[in-house]
Amino acid sequence: MRKTFLALAALLVAAAASAQDVTVLVDGAERPEYFGNGTTYVEALRGRNYSLRITNPTSSRVAVALSVDGLNTIDARHTNGWNASKWVLDPYESAVIEGWQVSDSTARRFMFTGERSSYGAALGKTENLGVIEAIFYRERAFEREVDRRRSQPPAAAKPRSDAEQGVEGGVLSEDYAATGMGGRTTHEVTTVHLDLDPTPIGSVRIRYEFRPQLVKLGILDPSPSPLERREKAQGFKRYCPEVN
Repeated sequence: MRKTFLALAALLVAAAASAQDVTVLVDGAERPEYFGNGTTYVEALRGRNYSLRITNPTSSRVAVALSVDGLNTIDARHTNGWNASKWVLDPYESAVIEGWQVSDSTARRFMFTGERSSYGAALGKTENLGVIEAIFYRERAFEREVDRRRSQPPAAAKPRSDAEQGVEGGVLSEDYAATGMGGRTTHEVTTVHLDLDPTPIGSVRIRYEFRPQLVKLGILDPSPSPLERREKAQGFKRYCPEVN
């Protein structure tokens, strides 16, 4: 059974660290990353669940503010990284975050969907759809104190009417990728109080889009249509190969 720790930020002073990492996984496999326009892109697969692997390559414990579509993956709030609830990673540790944390023992799977079907649309927070971002903060090297009390579950989101949705983000379209709530999965968490440096030691930002939008952005080459493929078909070219 997985158990992941949450961090409640306090104050400290620390130094810089090497690069951290966030990886998008579908069925446990890493999604290819594409680079263009100064941005890292991942192709979203409509209707598929996905997970996020966060990695700490340093010798210090770190706290990671992780958001999807601008919403904190722990409590669905939209804040700056410093004020966000955070995931905690031990030195050289990785953790796989499978979904939105909805209680101290349960998460709802991340699922690629269209904008209107997204969790952000249900909350009326649609101005940051299509973005995954992680900000890493280093823990102070002393006075670690663990609070064994369970974290309080975030309030459940209530669906909003069409009139209430998308006011901040404009007209929503199912042609553009966002993240919805998939099925429930067990994910226990415990609250940890950390002293953190307010200056991040690293950050990762990933944009995700469906393939047609990546083609329009020039990130992916268009695939030939079935008719174009058939137009390139040939008859005789060489002798039939021998088969033993």
